[in-house]
Amino acid sequence: MTRPVIGITVDWEPPGGYSKLPWYALRENYCGAVARAGGLPLLLPHEPGLADDYLGRIDGLLVTGGAFDVDPSLFGAQSRHASVTTKDRRTAFELAILKGAITRDLPVFGICGGEQLLNVVLGGTLIQHIPDEIPGALAHEQPNPRTEPGHVVSVVAGTLLHRITQTGEMAVNSAHHQAVKETGPGIVVNARAPDGVIEGIEDPSRRFCLGVEWHPEYAIDPGDERLFAAFVAAA
Repeated sequence: MTRPVIGITVDWEPPGGYSKLPWYALRENYCGAVARAGGLPLLLPHEPGLADDYLGRIDGLLVTGGAFDVDPSLFGAQSRHASVTTKDRRTAFELAILKGAITRDLPVFGICGGEQLLNVVLGGTLIQHIPDEIPGALAHEQPNPRTEPGHVVSVVAGTLLHRITQTGEMAVNSAHHQAVKETGPGIVVNARAPDGVIEGIEDPSRRFCLGVEWHPEYAIDPGDERLFAAFVAAA
């Protein structure tokens, strides 16, 4: 069988480090997780005007995370927390290709910041800084290595996430200071952390439209690779 082509969004960095010019970056484990699941990883540079061209060549879209935030103006916030940092061209591209993928009903998988942007595209809002809005919040920017669990999440019974992972609880890593606040119309919360923070969302009206706040590409929990397998199978 031909492997479905999975478009993967990449990060962007200013000059310094790898190159004296601006450069794209992506951790290898995103591509490895897609390939192990049977997909063909294809990296997507930030060209908003080419979003439709990309969409005509991919079978599924993976929106990745990164050390930056969604601009609060995109979900109607009247103020901007001091901790918020943005990558405007990356977000402009991801908005364009994500909206196009949803319109075409391509399978969509959002991870960490990708889940947050997915929620915004679907009509929801975000918590701009968890420690300021959730009393007694867990350390969602975990101090231990990302290759280890940071906390557990409860998976909501009856959701697509539950059907895929076949479990009511997962051990996950955690590398975020923002999170879903309110979901858009018809969007289902499929996972929560012990402190109540939303850890996953899905749109049951679509073929495969799911986001999680943790990083399943690290394959820490058995459910992580099941997620990639289900995503690629949908594509």
